[in-house]
Amino acid sequence: MPKNCEVIVVGGGPAGIVAAIAARRQGLQAIVLDARVPPIDKPCGECILPKGVAALRTLGIPLPPESALSFRGFKFVDEKHSARADFAGATAFSVRRVKLHQLLVNHAIDAGVEFRWGARVTKIDEKLVTTAQENFSYRWLVGADGQNSQVRKWTGLDSSNVGKKRFGFCSHFQMKPWSDAVEVHWARGCQIFVTPMAEQEVGIAVLSSDPGMRLERALPTFPAIAEKLLGAPRTTSEAGDTTCLRTLPAVTRGRVALVGDASGTVDAVTGFGLSLSFQQGIALAGGMKLGDLSHYQSAHKQIAKVAVTMTRLMLLMDSSEWIRKRTIRMFQKTPALFSKMLAIHTEVTLLSSVGMADIADFGWKFLRT
Repeated sequence: MPKNCEVIVVGGGPAGIVAAIAARRQGLQAIVLDARVPPIDKPCGECILPKGVAALRTLGIPLPPESALSFRGFKFVDEKHSARADFAGATAFSVRRVKLHQLLVNHAIDAGVEFRWGARVTKIDEKLVTTAQENFSYRWLVGADGQNSQVRKWTGLDSSNVGKKRFGFCSHFQMKPWSDAVEVHWARGCQIFVTPMAEQEVGIAVLSSDPGMRLERALPTFPAIAEKLLGAPRTTSEAGDTTCLRTLPAVTRGRVALVGDASGTVDAVTGFGLSLSFQQGIALAGGMKLGDLSHYQSAHKQIAKVAVTMTRLMLLMDSSEWIRKRTIRMFQKTPALFSKMLAIHTEVTLLSSVGMADIADFGWKFLRT
């Protein structure tokens, strides 16, 4: 006989676990299925922006100092110019993915979420989710199974607008961070992210459209970073993944909903990934509680709006050296403008508050730079 469950979550990464915790807080029974077995790691930017931090706090999930490190803002750097902006009245954290995963699992177990690790889903239909060990009937099915989501394919929601793929590779180094901000170093065709991870650890990630681009190959283009890393031992081996802007016309169908990367992605250059998935999980739980996933569909679109816009702007900087150089130079000359853009990026300031006068002012300063 199948096991009856109100919410089945396929995918036990951060997006799926947070969706399950949010469902439990709405009084819904939740079971998470994943073919992997903890500890589970994944190459990613490892940043949680202020909206994501706030979402975790809403669920009663703090980020303890022994697991996470707060950072104050972002710094853009190119060959000649640099500009920095700090968060205004908000907090962001960096946290190693494997530590975040275990933290979320612990909170989920405390909340009453059940897990089935090593349970690969072999079949999904309108009534049952099947693994090699068990069958599960469900009221709600949540696809949190990543960029190549099988749940998305099964539901027919796979029709999407997919941008150009890029490739990210990251590793960690044992050394004292030289900044309390996440640094984005720009050059033609690639970026290097420097993330303070702990008192004696930094994360280094390279993003590029070239699938063969690795850190060792990229470093000669960034001599300042290469000099700082000289002699620093690696604490993790280099790992990589693809990234792109993918938007879906719909993230729900019937009793099925998608969250996290399964529901669409933004390029890793924005740092939005984890934060979006946490907000989505809370919105989805609210829709399931109401018995109407149309609420989640509307919320998902609103949650992703700023991230999609900022992704397109930052990919424009990647594709055009002329635009990128002018933008960073303009931010260096007018730091208040960069601070305002960061406030919009982190949604401290609403995108809807930007009027035609602001756009005209931005365009005028850009042309004069």
